[in-house]
Amino acid sequence: MLEPENDDRYTVPGLERGLRILAEFSRSEPVHTAPELARRLGVPRSTVFRLLVTLEQMGFVERTSDGRAFRLGLAVLRLGFEYLGSLGMVELGRPILERLRDSTGYGTSLVVRDGREVVFVLRAVPHSPFASSVSVGTRLPAHATVLGHALLADHSLAQLRALYPDAQLEQRGEQTPVDAAQLFERVKQVRERGHVISDGFYEAHISTVAAPVFGDGNHVVAAIGLTVPGNRVPDEQRAPLVAAVCGAAAELSALLNYAEPALAQADADKPRAVSSRQQA
Repeated sequence: MLEPENDDRYTVPGLERGLRILAEFSRSEPVHTAPELARRLGVPRSTVFRLLVTLEQMGFVERTSDGRAFRLGLAVLRLGFEYLGSLGMVELGRPILERLRDSTGYGTSLVVRDGREVVFVLRAVPHSPFASSVSVGTRLPAHATVLGHALLADHSLAQLRALYPDAQLEQRGEQTPVDAAQLFERVKQVRERGHVISDGFYEAHISTVAAPVFGDGNHVVAAIGLTVPGNRVPDEQRAPLVAAVCGAAAELSALLNYAEPALAQADADKPRAVSSRQQA
């Protein structure tokens, strides 16, 4: 019989430390020195240096030109691409996102949730001058984005409070929910409508239409989003865009073996995929 996954007897301290070192590198902090990492992790400098040399030999980090600091290596990128390739929904979703982009003229995205963050795993960029800073791998706070609200559509208030135990949520704009209870109200609206549409919610010059993607067991596994330049989706486009995004999400959900419950009344309080016929 397998022991619980969190049993400390099965952890490898050296491996844990090496992974924690990799996790310290980010877009905002791409370069670190061994002494700095030692202070952050509370690990002896000699230990950190040995771990960095090991990671360097494997290609996961590389030295800067002066040889005094380290940054991520190409092996991390290769591992990231292998991860994306292992996600069946990425390959299944690629033609769906491309068709959605071509039919609407707007950029489309497929996102998943990693804890309290939204992660972009697929993008279909529009053929237009509008350029977005978002790319595959970009992370955004789930509580402060409508894509995150779509990804949290199957969460109860208790689950949200467990995910966000702090009394107040970090504010990223005037429309950011202030706490888990307010976030739940936003999530509940996504659950009831099957989609969410924002007018400059996270960034004032970008609007979004999003819908959750469901897998086995009626769980949200991803979300599809469509990005509209400007602080408001034009009124005449709102219903057609909502229908298009919901249709794309329903198509991908079907490919992921999602089956909407037959007893709609009995499952009225559960999130559901929305057909392309439904409007905003």
